[in-house]
Amino acid sequence: PWQAELEEAFPYTETPDQLATIDDVKRDMEAAQPMDRLICGDVGYGKTEIAVRAAFKAVQEGKQVVVLVPTTLLVTQHAETFSERYAGFPVRVAQLSRFQTPAESAKVLAGLADGTIDVVVGTHRLITGRVHVKNLGLVIIDEEQRFGVEHKETLKALRTDVDVLSMSATPIPRTLEMAVTGLREMSTLATPPEDRHPILTYVGAYETKQVGAAIRRELLRDGQVFYVHNRVEDIDAVAAKLADLVPEARVATAHGQMSEARLERVIDDFWHKEIDVLVCTTIVETGLDVSNANTLIVDRADRMGLSQLHQLRGRVGRGRERAYAYFLHPADKPLTETSLERLRTIASNTDLGAGMQVAMKDLEIRGAGNLLGGEQSGHIAGVGFDLYVRMVSEAVAAYKKALQVGGAEAPQVGEAEIDEDLRVDLPVDATIPEDYVPHERLRLEAYTKFAAARTDADVNDILDELTDRYGPVPEATARLAALARLRALAARLGVREIVAQGKSIRFAPVSLAESARMRLTRLYPGTVLKPATRTIVVPAPSAARMGGGAVEGEALLRWAEVLLHAVVAGEADYETEATRYRRRR
Repeated sequence: PWQAELEEAFPYTETPDQLATIDDVKRDMEAAQPMDRLICGDVGYGKTEIAVRAAFKAVQEGKQVVVLVPTTLLVTQHAETFSERYAGFPVRVAQLSRFQTPAESAKVLAGLADGTIDVVVGTHRLITGRVHVKNLGLVIIDEEQRFGVEHKETLKALRTDVDVLSMSATPIPRTLEMAVTGLREMSTLATPPEDRHPILTYVGAYETKQVGAAIRRELLRDGQVFYVHNRVEDIDAVAAKLADLVPEARVATAHGQMSEARLERVIDDFWHKEIDVLVCTTIVETGLDVSNANTLIVDRADRMGLSQLHQLRGRVGRGRERAYAYFLHPADKPLTETSLERLRTIASNTDLGAGMQVAMKDLEIRGAGNLLGGEQSGHIAGVGFDLYVRMVSEAVAAYKKALQVGGAEAPQVGEAEIDEDLRVDLPVDATIPEDYVPHERLRLEAYTKFAAARTDADVNDILDELTDRYGPVPEATARLAALARLRALAARLGVREIVAQGKSIRFAPVSLAESARMRLTRLYPGTVLKPATRTIVVPAPSAARMGGGAVEGEALLRWAEVLLHAVVAGEADYETEATRYRRRR
């Protein structure tokens, strides 16, 4: 009854996505296995209310809840929100950040240890390893993209059998990839709240007159302005310039190096409309909710990350008024390629609910700019991004299938039957250029199709579709098709690894008969055979061997294809072509 009473007291109408996500979360919490769900919803789409209800459900079962947030300002705001929603219920909410005195912190830690505190909202202090929670049942991570791997490793010690709910508008690439492959459950909030308008976004060079005009226009409608300048050293000088530029505006500064009392006072004054322009660092990036502030000006936007820019834009446009966001860069300094890419992305993704598209683009820029290339990080580098994603998703699918069959023992990850668990890592630029397929979602879709191709016919169908939709395919995409054909051939022949190794190419596993070994050493002199590991290491074709000039990526792929046909498959026609390559030395 209390849960129903809490939910009925929500002052807004829930969106359909919110209701579906709340049901998903409750179902996960009631299941035997611990929950590990990611909620991806844009800024202001009601993620906090889902957290409030989940925490209340955990407290009803006698469990304690830890809410982890990245900034002290967000601690204060979340603690207020949770306390307001739980008013009238016997739920004790506490906060733990640098805003608390040592005595207050000690009291909170004692309350967590003896179980008298039900919900604690805190910053990184909660994951120092020194916080003991008597009966932890749920961990909520807000703004998941702000926490690193080390933080999450510390959390694992807390949460071996604890439910975890992560929330973000722009999940980090690793988390998003885990959700996309099915390793984590994901719920998406795509429906905007009522009366919400897209934020008009401008990206361009800094102009003093434009900044002054933007501030004045906001003041004329009795609104307020966020001016983000992320350098504490000269933030006061910037505030003084703005005060000179717009004398009628009340200007104040806010940054993380201020004392707790002063920072709290400034934010409180801004909240109560006693400040018109808040010159601040990215301390306001997450969670700050001031519905009367509807103009955002970001100085040196070229220095900021993609999710940071999107989160900052989410500080405005939270009411019914039309909001404006200006992302400015110096007029006299050239932008780096990555900065240009980020600013272009933030300018083009202005629709309501664009957070997911921004996160996908971030995944493409940072983690998988070339889905089939070598620019990767973490464990993915060991096997290649496309193979890694396929292996994980197929292993997860097999595990789920075994569970659905009923009673059958689920296979361990890695035991799943995988058709093409192979790695092709060659120095080849194989991409789908942006100017060919401009929309990133469609581009990722095309990459996925190439990675899933199992025959030459599949590859040709993909090329026909691309040609039909976008015109003749560029060279880089033709190389991607050639790479997909090579993968399909290698899979059919049982080869699981084609990897550049110095000036040679390694093929494994390859089991060759005596005649095939003789053919290999004759056609490819200098080859090293390693029977113990069923590996062959073949000298890569040089420019001279390929007929002069730099070895083009497509020629290298064709060379590898010919080698497989001629040696592993033993086809005479290809033996002739391999001989031709050798004679060009």
